[in-house]
Amino acid sequence: MNPITLPPRRGVDSIMATRRAESFGKRSIKATSKEFALRLAISMTDLTTLEGKDSPEKVRSLCQKAISPAPALDRVLRVAGRAPIPSVAAICVYPNLVATARAALVGSTVKIASVATGFPSGQFPLDIRLEDVRRAVGEGADEIDMVIRRGAFLAGEYALVADEIARVKEACGAAHLKIILETGELETLDAVRYASDIAIRAAFSTGTLTDGEVFIKTSTGKVTPAATMPVVLVMLEAIRDAFHETNTRIGMKPAGGIRTAKSAIAQLVMVHETLGDAWLSPHLFRFGASTLLNDLLRQIARLTRGGYAARDDFAEA
Repeated sequence: MNPITLPPRRGVDSIMATRRAESFGKRSIKATSKEFALRLAISMTDLTTLEGKDSPEKVRSLCQKAISPAPALDRVLRVAGRAPIPSVAAICVYPNLVATARAALVGSTVKIASVATGFPSGQFPLDIRLEDVRRAVGEGADEIDMVIRRGAFLAGEYALVADEIARVKEACGAAHLKIILETGELETLDAVRYASDIAIRAAFSTGTLTDGEVFIKTSTGKVTPAATMPVVLVMLEAIRDAFHETNTRIGMKPAGGIRTAKSAIAQLVMVHETLGDAWLSPHLFRFGASTLLNDLLRQIARLTRGGYAARDDFAEA
């Protein structure tokens, strides 16, 4: 691991960031482009269950939905000569349920993500957090969603935060890493930007990265506000600047609070205009929003059938 030099602090014009972010939600797109965007958003979704009552049965059911989100709608689409609904990008579970997910997803393209490092607080001792990562990877996780210690960041212990991120990255081995900033606790857009820059710099300290090997992620989904448009924009700008410096593409995952297809499409427009077409792929952009999937399916059903499906037609697994 290379020594970590902390990045310079870059101020954020919060008023302009908010105005620009709001503008992306006012764009209109044609029906053909809308269906493309809806399908793309489904393929970018990390279907998640992170509850105390999670069980192997619930995870197996979630895996089935991840592979085939809407079998009944697929039958309608086949009759119309159209492609079926794509699988989601990944399912995200606690480490003790990774092996269950691995067995249920054999033969599919769906990745397995696991939260680790004392999720959601990140307040466990570092050796326990690192073992949490290694255990999840050993059970078959393709991706690790870690949380930074927000208390340390807010106390100005930036070098400590950077070092812990680098240690977690090393513990991931071949698994990809998503670094959760928990932006709802960082208080300002300036802090969001600096946390993003630190996370990216720490990841690069572990060696050469490939595109999509590391993501930065807004939230655990346990704190509000979460993936607001201004926050996501500031993080996208950090990714853009890192690409200009390194020619490597860091991924992005907004999570928490994205519940409608309209919100998801606004996020995709923002990604396209800030980072370009290359990031419009599950390899570089994800949604951490399980409730979003049902609305995406309802919108595709509306475009296919000419009317909305009932809300419970795509009930959660």
